[in-house]
Amino acid sequence: MEWLSQRCLLLPAAQGCPRPSRGTLLLVVTLALLMYPMLRSLALQLHSAVTGSYVPGTHSIAFINCLNEQIAKDIARAIMDKKLAAYVNILPKSSALYFWKGELEESTEILLLVKTRTSKIGELSNYVRSIHPFEIPEIISLPIDQGNPLYLKWIEESVPPD
Repeated sequence: MEWLSQRCLLLPAAQGCPRPSRGTLLLVVTLALLMYPMLRSLALQLHSAVTGSYVPGTHSIAFINCLNEQIAKDIARAIMDKKLAAYVNILPKSSALYFWKGELEESTEILLLVKTRTSKIGELSNYVRSIHPFEIPEIISLPIDQGNPLYLKWIEESVPPD
């Protein structure tokens, strides 16, 4: 096989050794770069299935602020009823400082910590925005990098896949 590659290096394309054009090379490199995230994700899922290990980022914690405890409980219950989360913590009052419409505001809020699949964050966010009384509710999520494998498996089992 080595003789073929040496022969093709010495012979012009007209003698049976076609060369890829720059456009073809650019297309191949572009496709490889675009497909990398998908291929990496598939490789991680395969590794996880074979070894039983956790794939970082499979689950997330969403932070949602609420005006008072009753609103927090109502939103938490609605999230659980729709099976958008495995677990919701309702944290007690905290003080908040923020700018709203150019003015510095101060308030007390209740914070929800929502444990769910990362794939459910978009649906969770859309749903909470539809029922939340705030004009712009705080809905922020962070992926879970590591944790108790049994707990992470429980989240997986408690929240139906997409």
